[in-house]
Amino acid sequence: MEKNRLEAFSDGVLAIIITIMVLELKVPHGDTLAALAPLWPVYLSYVLSFIYVGIYWNNHHHMLQVARRVNGSVLWANLHLLFWLSLLPFTTGWMGENEFGRWPTALYGVNLLLCAIAYVVLQFTLVRYHGSQSPLAMALGNDLKGKISPVIYTAGFALAAFDYPRVGAIFYFIAALLWLVPDRRMERLALAASEKREE
Repeated sequence: MEKNRLEAFSDGVLAIIITIMVLELKVPHGDTLAALAPLWPVYLSYVLSFIYVGIYWNNHHHMLQVARRVNGSVLWANLHLLFWLSLLPFTTGWMGENEFGRWPTALYGVNLLLCAIAYVVLQFTLVRYHGSQSPLAMALGNDLKGKISPVIYTAGFALAAFDYPRVGAIFYFIAALLWLVPDRRMERLALAASEKREE
């Protein structure tokens, strides 16, 4: 199957997720900068989730640029990822509204962990379909960041659950910073794939 519809659908869902999150931001009552101060947890949780959605969109885009085609298993694996990502507005809102409280922050970590697992499942499904010697498999390689991230999310969840939610949230920020550095191997392969299609 062609991958264009999967890419278009995924882009649309991710755009809606960001839209829902920004609509949850409440306008402060008052016309001074001091009126913004009580809302800092809401804005900070939005920024964190916006970064995560951006990271997933970026990596998803590069991975599908390298992939040549998709099948039914890939479509379901992609929907599995989108399901967990679609819960981010809820967990983000709960965490922000409760000022990074214990269980909202812990649940946010569980949501991030499940998103990461779903992304790995999508990668595995694509590699299995394209073959272990495919350019996609070579680009993914060892995927050290993919192995470290679930450990960080689990540590953040554990800290939040044991009543250190703000320390747990710092772990979520650390994982986001880790993923802000783009994967050059995937970018190079995506560029090569794009140039090949243009020839």
